[in-house]
Amino acid sequence: MAPLLFLLLLLAAANALPPCSKVVTCGEHVVQYPFSLNSPESDCSYPGLDLVCENNTELILPINSHRYRVLSIDYQTHSVVVSDAEVDGHAGCPRFHANLTIDATSSWLELTGSDSFITFVYNCREKENVSISSLFAAELSGCQGYYGNRSYALLDNMELEAYEYWLDCEEAVVVPVLDTRKQAVVDAIGTPPRSVNGSIVDDVVRAGFELIYNANSYECGRCESTGGWCGKWRHNNMHGGMSFTCFCDNGPIEDDPCGRDARRTRMYIIESTSCFLSLCLLILALFLNFKYGFLPCKPKVKPRIESFLQKNGNQHTKRYTYADVKRMTKSFAVKLGQGGFGAVYKGSLSNGCQVAVKMLKDTKGDGEEFMNEVASISRTSHVNVVTLFGFCLDGSKRALIYEYMPNGSLERYGFSNNKDNENTLSWDKLFDIAVAIARGLEYLHRGCNTRIVHFDIKPHNILLDQDFCPKISDFGLAKLCLNKESAISICGARGTIGYIAPEVFSKQFETVSSKSDVYSYGMMVLEMVGARDKNINVDSEASSQYFPQWIYEHLDEYCISASEINSETMQLVRKMIVVGLWCIQVISTDRPTMTRVVEMLEGNTCNLELPPKVLLS
Repeated sequence: MAPLLFLLLLLAAANALPPCSKVVTCGEHVVQYPFSLNSPESDCSYPGLDLVCENNTELILPINSHRYRVLSIDYQTHSVVVSDAEVDGHAGCPRFHANLTIDATSSWLELTGSDSFITFVYNCREKENVSISSLFAAELSGCQGYYGNRSYALLDNMELEAYEYWLDCEEAVVVPVLDTRKQAVVDAIGTPPRSVNGSIVDDVVRAGFELIYNANSYECGRCESTGGWCGKWRHNNMHGGMSFTCFCDNGPIEDDPCGRDARRTRMYIIESTSCFLSLCLLILALFLNFKYGFLPCKPKVKPRIESFLQKNGNQHTKRYTYADVKRMTKSFAVKLGQGGFGAVYKGSLSNGCQVAVKMLKDTKGDGEEFMNEVASISRTSHVNVVTLFGFCLDGSKRALIYEYMPNGSLERYGFSNNKDNENTLSWDKLFDIAVAIARGLEYLHRGCNTRIVHFDIKPHNILLDQDFCPKISDFGLAKLCLNKESAISICGARGTIGYIAPEVFSKQFETVSSKSDVYSYGMMVLEMVGARDKNINVDSEASSQYFPQWIYEHLDEYCISASEINSETMQLVRKMIVVGLWCIQVISTDRPTMTRVVEMLEGNTCNLELPPKVLLS
């Protein structure tokens, strides 16, 4: 009787375990929280995390009715590696049929930064008068004639939207792969005409790609660290329904991990000690600063980013989640550039509009640069100021979403030492760009509801759209000020060496004001002039001389050489040089306003006089 009673108790205990907390297997795979097995639409399953076990050996993850084979699950890093389970064709010519689409609003899965993409285009023919060699594509050698015409693998994500210019194809499928494995395909490609063995591509694709999940991962980690196990449970409360639950030896606990009472005193002591030490360090830092001036600036209480955005942000500037940013950039597939602030990636909004996504580096500070950009640029609306479509503030992730500028920055054009540089712009175009930038700065200084001083005007921060219309960007160092203010208070020098006005880095040169932007603009214009003309003969003595000083002394000679004795071009060059020299006067009150700069550029050259020969060398 006793053994039977013991068996009944064991069965009752087993049945008492909530089904969501059970650990099951499928072949060599262990399936546990937050995944469920063969339980679609059940109380146990999270959106997108229900798995199917086929033939008791193969674990399948369905995504939008398409089957993906599960290769591994790492419950520590919350990641799962999968590959397409519905590839047909043959080993030398894999045929894919589905583009991966994950709805971030209804799924707990996301692509990761370790993923890249290969686009497969099938049954293609080249268009007339174009050469496929212009496209970074590899022909799948095993597919020749298999689908009628040729098939290719596009390896450069920049070509995803451009291949239609070269090819007419029956179908295009974008397949995610691990970035580390994609390199094997790149290494296997030779010089044009490029081709690759389809079996190499097949191996790379079958190695899969990585997804991450987040189903109460933080709460689950706390639960498991105290001896509990994670699951979902229907609670007998007024709300009912299923929610995350930590299952302990003494039953399910909804709000806290196991052993809460036993750890409460220890955690209280640790937290109290930590707070006390932090307070002591803060008092010490304040004492040293005010008594000895150890810190460069006196500390001041800065508003939290959230409250700052509510007070200073534009209500029409959209806020995106980090998942939205990853989706619009296809998990950061196309990198446009890199700077000290972070990286810029190409993306597209849901309406198809192309954007540039600037990912700011993770920082532990108060996000001053992020707040500066959102607060300043969201107040602007001008043809020569870049448009901010939105921003992301999601935990430590900060991003700015701008309009996409296909021609990059001004720095790419005419600032090379190569005389045969194809990117060199004509004098007419350079002059138009200089005038447009001046109008943009005039707008920032006088046309906005709140006056904005940029503090970092340089070629790298001037972006060019498809028509080479310049737009001022990167407001990370900008300063907002009231319209009646003339002087601006700043803490420490800001800007880029070579473009910083004297008063910004030394207090002996009067006060900082919007004239500091005028100086940076003048240096940039003179650099545009000097970089554009590479045919002028400058002797060894002049080449070591400060360029603005040299051009001041050789103005007529330079204009004649640069314009190749074209009178109209000579007038444009002379205007740019004279205006640039006025803008870089050492004393800020001697510099013109940006309104006056526009007038000088658009006026008659005969009315322009050279400034006093007082330059900072």
